[in-house]
Amino acid sequence: MSAAPAAPLPGSVETSPLLLTPPRARTGWRVVAARVGAMCVVELQKLRHDRTELYTRAIQPALWLLIFGETFTRIRAIPTGGIPYLDYMAPGIIAQSAMFISIFYGIHIIWERDAGVLTKLLVTPTPRAALITGKAFAAGVKAVVQAVVVVVLAALLGVGMTWNPLRLLGVAVAVVLGSAFFACLSMTIAGIVLTRDRLMGIGQAITMPLFFASNALYPVDVMPAWVRAISTVNPLTYQVDALRGLLLGTPAHLATDFAVLVVAAAAGVAASSSLLGRLAR
Repeated sequence: MSAAPAAPLPGSVETSPLLLTPPRARTGWRVVAARVGAMCVVELQKLRHDRTELYTRAIQPALWLLIFGETFTRIRAIPTGGIPYLDYMAPGIIAQSAMFISIFYGIHIIWERDAGVLTKLLVTPTPRAALITGKAFAAGVKAVVQAVVVVVLAALLGVGMTWNPLRLLGVAVAVVLGSAFFACLSMTIAGIVLTRDRLMGIGQAITMPLFFASNALYPVDVMPAWVRAISTVNPLTYQVDALRGLLLGTPAHLATDFAVLVVAAAAGVAASSSLLGRLAR
């Protein structure tokens, strides 16, 4: 006969081998990172259900490349340092399409305010900066999808771009950072004006000046002095410089470009987070 199982000691607690140890709770930066990721996934779920925005926004960069780019390539009126104008222009159109997606991102947060979603988000323990960061980087992911469309179109038009995976990863990072800044700029404006109509008006008023006061279409050296001064504080200039250096191999200041984009995105998150409570009232 087999021996009987030993009785548990007095005062001891018998545990089952099937009892699983609960996972350790996230603390510190892991909480913020997890909530930023969750907010980003929530925003991207909207894109999965409705891709119309990406399709319609692909039309404008296509027209810029096909009409403006092809025309000025033949005219040769803009000095581009010995590379075809269409090649020079393609990184600028990538940055432009990303900015156009992000600059009206504040409309989404005003819609969430009107639908009562924003109030529910603010009563959760998620930090406001995490909410904004999640939305900003979701805009960046959307912009990367848009950038892929422009890159494919530019390749079909014969633009000589690199296909080095590390450089393409750098392109994606530059697009995400630039888009995050412009999305935060839009949400900051939304926190100030509080209505969709005013945001649309201001967004339309600043979009093209930001685009033309950058090096997207022409070198900084050919600009008037006052436009050149604006371009030096325009994050789009640094984004285009990084994209052009990574995609075409032209001389660029990548360390400065990425440093400016990171600082601009962080400042945008801080500004829009501070106005989130005002927007939700």
